[in-house]
Amino acid sequence: MSWNDFNTADDQNSYDLIPKGTLARVRMTIRPGGLNDPAQGWTEGYATRGKSTDSVYLDCEFVILEGKYAKRKVWSLIGLYSPKGPDWGNQGRAFIKGILNSSRRLNPKDNSLEAQTRRRIGGFQELDGVEFVAKIDIEHGDRGDKNVIKLAITPDHKDYATLMSGSGYTAPLSGQSAPAANPSNRPHWA
Repeated sequence: MSWNDFNTADDQNSYDLIPKGTLARVRMTIRPGGLNDPAQGWTEGYATRGKSTDSVYLDCEFVILEGKYAKRKVWSLIGLYSPKGPDWGNQGRAFIKGILNSSRRLNPKDNSLEAQTRRRIGGFQELDGVEFVAKIDIEHGDRGDKNVIKLAITPDHKDYATLMSGSGYTAPLSGQSAPAANPSNRPHWA
């Protein structure tokens, strides 16, 4: 292999968007933005302040762990604060609650003292590296379409147990057949 002869190099891979509604087990990594506000509980530099909007968010990368889209990455923001009002922060809190329910195998209707305790975190570091089941969505923007994750799938969903079991299954959109399991855990293009 020579770095000046590319005749034997692999062909490029096409990364089409993952279909809207696809369910997959993911690992979330927070890309630290360096913002701390202990009064808000934002410590360890995980929060990011937007350069033009003054909003605050968690800048997250989600890696799909198995199935047809294994090793693909999706980037999304989790809202913490917006100067426009509380909606974005409330959506972010709801999403984090869903992530905790999914990753900690808590039924969303379980309001027992134990469940309430398990829905509390000491800081965002507890979310960095967490694995949960996510629903892939498509967001339309000025720079084109992109995949995003805005919803965590919880144990009350019919496909949750299969997806969290690590069987290599990625839930299809309704009306499609299930993709074959990938026992080698290699992406379909490898």
